[in-house]
Amino acid sequence: MKRRVPRWGEVRPLIGGQPLRWNRTAALLERCASVEDVRALARRRVPRAVFDYTDGAAGQDESSLHRARRAFARVEFQPRVLQDISTVDTSTMILGKPAALPLIFGPTGFTRMMHYAGEPAVAAVAERMGIPYGLSTLGTISIEDLAAVAPNLRHWFQLYLMTDRGYARDLIQRARDCGYDTIILTVDTPVPGRRHRDVRNGLTIPPRLTARTLADMATHPRWWMNLLTTEPLSFATLTSTEGTVADLISRVFDPAITVEDLDWLRAEWSGALVVKGIQTVDDAELVVRHGADGVILSTHGGRQLERAPVPFEILPRVREVLDERVDVLIDGGVMSGADVVAAVAQGATAVAIGRAYLYGLMAAGEAGVQRVGDLLREEIVTTMQLLGRTSIPSLGPECVRLRD
Repeated sequence: MKRRVPRWGEVRPLIGGQPLRWNRTAALLERCASVEDVRALARRRVPRAVFDYTDGAAGQDESSLHRARRAFARVEFQPRVLQDISTVDTSTMILGKPAALPLIFGPTGFTRMMHYAGEPAVAAVAERMGIPYGLSTLGTISIEDLAAVAPNLRHWFQLYLMTDRGYARDLIQRARDCGYDTIILTVDTPVPGRRHRDVRNGLTIPPRLTARTLADMATHPRWWMNLLTTEPLSFATLTSTEGTVADLISRVFDPAITVEDLDWLRAEWSGALVVKGIQTVDDAELVVRHGADGVILSTHGGRQLERAPVPFEILPRVREVLDERVDVLIDGGVMSGADVVAAVAQGATAVAIGRAYLYGLMAAGEAGVQRVGDLLREEIVTTMQLLGRTSIPSLGPECVRLRD
């Protein structure tokens, strides 16, 4: 091959990379190819105690969380080829109403600790994506204020039953008055789980200024400045907020909750009722007999019981025994759109995420949550196309195999 000197016109198009971005955060988000990349960015953006509160789980080895993620790693898709996948429809029905994706932004407590934008940032993204968002009893914005900032969002409210049933009744009425259409009753938190990272980090609500936190200010000045120059960090629906999360749960939540309390809630609430924290087939059948319209198979993100069951692994059996009119949702360990597709193929109506969007919130506020939402949506579409499936109803058990 004869060599030659290249012409400038041939070299010039090869010079340079991405256009210069003045917004460094936007540039960093663009380079995030996965939720795991967003998680890595979040770790650098917030104090260690804040990141660990979100990222951590119960127990020394946090086995419930790790096994939930490993369960999705066992999935082997069974694709069909020579299918027309030029158009993919990801829309579905969740509790009788349409959603653009089989995805829910689940309730998370103390959200504004992760970023001062808090729940309104999450709600704005869910509203744009056309999916439901659940506000937690332990949220940092009121039921009324969230309804006002996201009027077109499908609002769900997550309820913990407290010892004061009168206060619970008041929360239910406020949700009803503001147009929330679904109550999520969380039943896996009668007492706090043992979250070792929070104990080691000395996390309190609100965070206290100690020698350790003062030193942390030097490495995370933006987070601390936002904390100290915005409204004080507190729960919007609770007045007793001092101490650790475990202290609060022990002081306020009712450890004596039984199925009779579910009956009470069913009588109080005429909208859709979902019970979250189901971990066995028997309990799934039990709550449906007592009026639940749906269940969320969940171990609270592995944050409660050590060595809890893996929701993804019990999903097929629960779906088999429940009436088709009952929605079966799942959370725990979901880090990609492929995980969402696998869960739907195994029988889930939809998938709820919490940590995944909180990583985005910690990384970059609303823009970070949007990046996580976009990544999940793109991964869902691509996975369905490569599977040869073009609609949510076309996803079934024949699409997946679980490797040993």
